[in-house]
Amino acid sequence: MQDEATYICGECGEEIVVPIDPTEGEHQQYVEDCPVCCRANVIHVELDEDGTPRAWAELE
Repeated sequence: MQDEATYICGECGEEIVVPIDPTEGEHQQYVEDCPVCCRANVIHVELDEDGTPRAWAELE
């Protein structure tokens, strides 16, 4: 199980690393401000069968 994943900010295009908490379930969604441009992103995380995370973001 990986404990980090990355997403690309929809505003500034920076790749952002986020920690993964597997106790939150296989499908996660939360809002986080980009640490580079401060724009709010809705972060989506999915964990596959072996616990490998996939993350992506949409602007809020």
